[in-house]
Amino acid sequence: MGAQGIPAAREALLRRMYEVFSTDEREPFMQQCLAPDVNWPNVLDGVRLHGYEAVRAYWARQFAAGHPLVRLEGLRPDDDGEAVVATVRPGVRDATGDQWARETIEHVYRFDEDGLVTRMDVRAGG
Repeated sequence: MGAQGIPAAREALLRRMYEVFSTDEREPFMQQCLAPDVNWPNVLDGVRLHGYEAVRAYWARQFAAGHPLVRLEGLRPDDDGEAVVATVRPGVRDATGDQWARETIEHVYRFDEDGLVTRMDVRAGG
């Protein structure tokens, strides 16, 4: 077990996912961390996305609008004991540098039997 009772493989996968999100490694890593039929939130439009292609298009749209950043601040098991909650601080990179939000948010991840992310939800920070 890793941090606070999270399986080490899940912790390592999520830490790596946040490391590569704002880099060119994001695309190749996607298939190593997300299930093919992943259920992902489109926060911009308030809808759910399904599968690699939809998530890939959403991320491309986010990066076309600006350079999003997400800093992982902590991991813990969710109250149900199954999901993992990532406390994150969103930000954006612009001409003046990295700008970070004052508030944190939570990304809640669910996994399949192979350890891939099957669903991610976003909720207000705890």
